[in-house]
Amino acid sequence: MHEPTNVPSRVLAHRVTARALALGARLDAHGLERPDTISSTPLAFHVGTSGFVALYRFGVAVLVGLSPVEEDDFIRQIKARVSGERDRVDDETAVLEISADGEDRISPGGPIGMRDLSPQRLLVVADGLAKSVSLGRDEREVNSVLDIIEPFAAGLSRTGRPPGTRRNMLKLIGQALLVQHRVAGRVAVEEKPDVLWDRPDLERLYARVEDEYELQERTRTLKRKLDVIVETAHALTDVIEADRATRLEGTIVILIVMEIILTLAQMFILHR
Repeated sequence: MHEPTNVPSRVLAHRVTARALALGARLDAHGLERPDTISSTPLAFHVGTSGFVALYRFGVAVLVGLSPVEEDDFIRQIKARVSGERDRVDDETAVLEISADGEDRISPGGPIGMRDLSPQRLLVVADGLAKSVSLGRDEREVNSVLDIIEPFAAGLSRTGRPPGTRRNMLKLIGQALLVQHRVAGRVAVEEKPDVLWDRPDLERLYARVEDEYELQERTRTLKRKLDVIVETAHALTDVIEADRATRLEGTIVILIVMEIILTLAQMFILHR
């Protein structure tokens, strides 16, 4: 973590909007470092006269205090660094305002009240927003996989036969494993932002952001769904393999019977 010791707290506005955009699977921020870099993990810096940007390697950019034109311009600049782009860009928006009583607080469904809009506080909020929008993307993907699995399971219960091929099952397992890897490895929802090592006084603000977006609860629910997908896909794959083995055994029995019949026919002809 690199933070200038004499970076002044710039008040962006009395009330500003923060947007987290899930641009793709990965975002390579290497080489974008600047002299006024606030943080290296994630890479964060000021943009324009009053904007703030944080870039996360799991494909999320958090933009604070930027106008729509500035947002579009910045996204165009980093688009080439995004891999695994999706047809749909998920986003999460929050309103940040300086708390009148000088306390960090979050009203349910309301703006995030902050003592000031210092870079360190913005990093804490950006971390929560980035994790929330990434979880939203993963939740949608997992639900789509569950929608695919349900007809497979329903067909199996109705006909007693595996409705599909082993290849389709392996694709489902692959999709589930990708989401597992992203949640556990790249996003690391359960890990706290690095800025808290230097600013333990911001722990309470992070806890409130974490509660507001239900990060821990959503992560546990997502992991349970992933476990169900993997277990169901494995079970269906085993059923398909057993069905294939049964057909193979039946074919072998038929071939053996045909061989016996041919042998008996040859013996009968030779005896005559």
